[in-house]
Amino acid sequence: MDDKTSGARRTVLKAAGAAGLMMATGAYGANAPRKRYAVVGLGSRARMFTGAITGKYRDGNEIVAVCDKNVGRVALAVRKISETGASQPKPYAAADFEKMIRETKPQYVIVTTVDATHDDYIVRALEAGCDVITEKPMTTTAAKAQRILDAVKRTGRKIRVTFNYRYSPPRTQVKDILMSGEIGDVLSVDFTWLLNTVHGADYFRRWHSNKANSGGLMVHKSTHHFDLVNWWLGAQPEQVHAFGSRQFYTPETARRMGLQGAHERCLTCTEKAKCSFYFDLASDPGLKALYLDNEKYDGYYRDQCVWRPEIDIEDTMNVMVRYDNGTQLKYALSAYDAWEGYHIAFNGTKGRLEHSIVEQAGAAGANEVQSKSEGVKIRVIPLRGNPRDIEPWTGTGGHGGGDDVMLDEIFGTAPGDKYKRVSDERAGAYSILVGVAANRCFETGQSVKIADLVTGLTPPDRAPMPDHTIPVPMPRRVKIP
Repeated sequence: MDDKTSGARRTVLKAAGAAGLMMATGAYGANAPRKRYAVVGLGSRARMFTGAITGKYRDGNEIVAVCDKNVGRVALAVRKISETGASQPKPYAAADFEKMIRETKPQYVIVTTVDATHDDYIVRALEAGCDVITEKPMTTTAAKAQRILDAVKRTGRKIRVTFNYRYSPPRTQVKDILMSGEIGDVLSVDFTWLLNTVHGADYFRRWHSNKANSGGLMVHKSTHHFDLVNWWLGAQPEQVHAFGSRQFYTPETARRMGLQGAHERCLTCTEKAKCSFYFDLASDPGLKALYLDNEKYDGYYRDQCVWRPEIDIEDTMNVMVRYDNGTQLKYALSAYDAWEGYHIAFNGTKGRLEHSIVEQAGAAGANEVQSKSEGVKIRVIPLRGNPRDIEPWTGTGGHGGGDDVMLDEIFGTAPGDKYKRVSDERAGAYSILVGVAANRCFETGQSVKIADLVTGLTPPDRAPMPDHTIPVPMPRRVKIP
């Protein structure tokens, strides 16, 4: 589709009204060509995208090619996609990435590979003339972020980083309250995120347990959290100081729990009956098909022992961040907690906003336990005033309803967004660079400035927020006891 045709189509869609825009089947003309996508990386994260394109959004989109280093997963993806009747994608090995683009001519490449390889496929796709949709984190190091930023400027192509947390209704509601100025401009933020010993442990049995692959939890997991704060505040992080260590998922903890120590994997573990962290990979049909049935092709074990000594990511992390508007963030992440979820508080010139969610999540990609949110709370406390509990916005679907809203925006049509939830390479870079800086702090004990990590990074598009110059009402007088 050329620019002229695309612009005309957007004009027609806008005239249809917001209600019509949300209807996927009506948004595409009968003769409009479908958008063409290639997917590289066919693990569990790819399924959200392939399921959307072959399902609700099939009238306007199609998968023309799939690519992975594991030939078994390539064959599985071709079969699953073809069974939907939406398209018949062509299979390609990872070594044939450029050949795939030449032969199938996708407009977009969706990158859902191991985190550390994102930059390679992103840059190659941009240079081949494609726009990119990438799973978070955008990449894992400052050097790789620089490579992506430079490629965007060089090629003029576009990147979309899929931060679905921005789209969940209660988190959008928090943004709405902050934008309204009800608590004034934000001076400090307290943010604690807890992972339990089901979901949290899963990071230590997968490829994520190697920092060279994932950047550690500071990058792979916390990129979501840092992006939320960056977006909520409408500000850019400037300086980071952090502490981190691995204290729970160790061979010593295994011995303290009555085991002999660490083993290679759950499937062959001689102490599986004694270990409550045992993960039965064969019991989940989807994970079995993706990984257990195909490990013979690449030797990757999806059920590695969480106590292995070679794990080099942290499970206990505390971070301080200073923003360019003066706001200070205090953030903590741990991966062995008694409950899962988070609580955050924004302290402003007119009051305080508190928000918390209790989450339930199982092994990544498993069918048995889907991620869901409950116990959502939002409270505003004015300075010297009475607290006010606010009814949370709700939604359905994955990630608290965020997935469906985001997918509508990517593959369907959506009305204008005053919250500016779309995120590009600039937001992707700022989110990972806080984690990259934290990782450097773990090693050196020294604070890190974001500006020292990359060059040429400009602020992303942000929704307007209250600033530090607007008048602030004097709080009511209280009797001092």
